[in-house]
Amino acid sequence: MEYLPRLADQVLAENLDALGAVLIEGIRGCGKTETARQVARSEVRLDVDVNAARLAALDPTLALEGEVPRLIDEWQRVPKVWDAVRRAVDDRRERGQFVLTGSATPDDSVQRHPGAGRFAVMEMRTMTLAEKQATAPTVSLRALLNGESVAPALCELTLSDYFHHIVVGGWPELIGATETRARRFLDGYLAVTIERDLPQVSGARRNPALVRRFLYTYAQQTAQVTTLSRIAANAAGVQGDANPDGMSRRTVSQYRDALTRMRIVEDLPGWAPPVRSTSRSTSTPKRYLADPALAANLLGMDSTGLRHDLATAGLLFESLAVHDLRVYAEVHGAWTRHYRTQNNREEIDCVIETASGDWVGIEVKLGSDGAIDDAVRKLRHIEGDMRRPAKNLVVVTASGLVESRNGVQIVPLGALGA
Repeated sequence: MEYLPRLADQVLAENLDALGAVLIEGIRGCGKTETARQVARSEVRLDVDVNAARLAALDPTLALEGEVPRLIDEWQRVPKVWDAVRRAVDDRRERGQFVLTGSATPDDSVQRHPGAGRFAVMEMRTMTLAEKQATAPTVSLRALLNGESVAPALCELTLSDYFHHIVVGGWPELIGATETRARRFLDGYLAVTIERDLPQVSGARRNPALVRRFLYTYAQQTAQVTTLSRIAANAAGVQGDANPDGMSRRTVSQYRDALTRMRIVEDLPGWAPPVRSTSRSTSTPKRYLADPALAANLLGMDSTGLRHDLATAGLLFESLAVHDLRVYAEVHGAWTRHYRTQNNREEIDCVIETASGDWVGIEVKLGSDGAIDDAVRKLRHIEGDMRRPAKNLVVVTASGLVESRNGVQIVPLGALGA
């Protein structure tokens, strides 16, 4: 299959130019290995080369032998490799030596020395609409972060197109796939995640039925601010924090932590304008799975089902938008958050903040002109209460027209790029 350029290519090149090693983390199958191969001159794959993994377990320096940059794929299969790479970077004192990839972060029982000053860590996700070449962006996040206004333009993606991409997902293997093939892929993907991968990462046997119930509940809460206690109660099917089946808040927290290590769960943290605000660390996050197709599959919805349930479709469209915005923001070293006042009366779906403290407020709307106008008014109202005005205010839509209303940029998701 032809390799399609990724935004991660640029980030990887910049990191290799700055440090001795780069760690690429991300959900299984998102393209980490193929992206690393674009720059690697040699490789070892510890998940498929049994002999190499055995040798590395005996002497991890053996995994480092080869031309550089050297790709060490699924390094966490032999955790000792981490320290071997760290020592090699110290000894060689050269940049761009190693690229490590992994689909899961080892748990805290795995002892490893810090990699500060040796490793750059970058996140990869499934592909954005632009990376899949489903569209040609006309508006860049960079321009929005610079405070620029958009130029009127048309976006060819229709509502049906967005629903299709929500259901199919952004895995490279699914580019051009039908919804039927994507459903079979995702059925198998989730089964392997629940029955094999999760026990390996968590270090304990898990009840597959309870894990699937947890993921189903998480999918129900997509793009919503929900406490773990509420998720536990919903997953249990009763009003309370625990039940005889063992779906307690503690169980839910363990599932969430393990699935976060695997990058299946990716919550959106809260944001508050003052950098030292405690709200940044105490706000309840918005709940997301790594790709909206996971939520659609767990909920049993195809594009026809989305058309018949526009409330759920709107939440999954927001999930798609936040997924793509996260990828675009990281290219520019920016952070993606959500904003919600303590009294829950005001909220912004997505806030992108730079290291300079500049921020862009983004509302995501599936539908009508009336809904877009309401979002414009809300963004203007909330900005008026901020000490520092936004660099830009944006409504990301599923409509076809790029325009500006009352100084707020209206941008179809398909028109947006990095």
